[in-house]
Amino acid sequence: MIAYNFNSVSSILVEDGAAHNLGATLKARFGCQKPMVITDMGLVRLGMVGSVMQALEEAELHPSLYDGVEADPSEKVVLEAVKAAKAHGSDLIVGFGGGSSMDVAKLVAILCTGKQALGDIYGLDQVSGGRLPLVQVPTTAGTGSEVTQIAIVTTGESTKMGVSDKTLLADLAILDATLTKGLPPHITAATGIDAMVHAIEAYTSKIKKNPISDGLARQALLMLGANIEVACKEGDNMEARRGMLVGATLAGQAFANAPVAGVHALAYPLGGHFHIPHGLSNALVLPHVLRFNEPVAGGLYAELAELVGAGNSAAALIDWLERIADDVGIEKRLRDVGVKEGALPMLADDAMLQERLLVNNPREITRSDALEIYEAAW
Repeated sequence: MIAYNFNSVSSILVEDGAAHNLGATLKARFGCQKPMVITDMGLVRLGMVGSVMQALEEAELHPSLYDGVEADPSEKVVLEAVKAAKAHGSDLIVGFGGGSSMDVAKLVAILCTGKQALGDIYGLDQVSGGRLPLVQVPTTAGTGSEVTQIAIVTTGESTKMGVSDKTLLADLAILDATLTKGLPPHITAATGIDAMVHAIEAYTSKIKKNPISDGLARQALLMLGANIEVACKEGDNMEARRGMLVGATLAGQAFANAPVAGVHALAYPLGGHFHIPHGLSNALVLPHVLRFNEPVAGGLYAELAELVGAGNSAAALIDWLERIADDVGIEKRLRDVGVKEGALPMLADDAMLQERLLVNNPREITRSDALEIYEAAW
């Protein structure tokens, strides 16, 4: 037997409409007085944040709002949010939104204690102090950030660094599927495929593969595969929205303990250089990385293909994923999203810098392999 340690959040609340009762929940569970909600301006404009703030005020709390989160948040954004939280005297942090908002919330909860600087906690298990209570409320079904111990920060024009530590695991994740009803089909598709990538890569992770993650990954892929097309085409179908949200969380729990690998390693440079949304970046390289991995991971891919009723081979799983991409109308080629062929060598160079992800891939990826995968995706 190989020993392993499985970590996850303390509590998960699955309830339609739970976000509108957030104040009472926080008061009952944490006894806080000054929560800070961390989100992005897009959700504010959509009117989704106003009702949450109202719920906090109705519970006689004194909330504050930081709405400066951007896609691929920078160190500047993190530090601005920390400054705002300290000025308010925040005693609990709520991440409300997609992966970027929840990642910033994790870091703010740690940095508000004043025991470490941001530069001190990059890497694996570098957090030595505690944190403020942390609650995560996802508004997309994809990143799984509400149940992971990882936060990614943009540190330069196209470079990113990560913080990975179990201290980042939330005290409470709230899954309110009504928050995902307004997601446009394209975002539903991209974030949904992102979650499917989490499940597939966790199931084939080279270093920390374990039976708990395997079970979560299998159930996640079943739920996501059964609901993604309906959620994209029938945006108000609550059963499908609920299935996507819970499936994404299960996939998040899986990859938090059996880390993602080659797909993510090749996706990150696409986001860094071309600002392609993370879920779409994953989708663009997914089938090509799976074909590359097939000589080593083909048996596991075949198990997943049989699980979802696609067949009994790696090729069947890849065909199933490509059919879903076609059905939900997501872009399939790098050229379709503005990537020039001449940029592929640069992308391959940057992919080789993703060592923390590459070590988890079932098959070693060299620079020439990365370039061939990008060429196949182009």
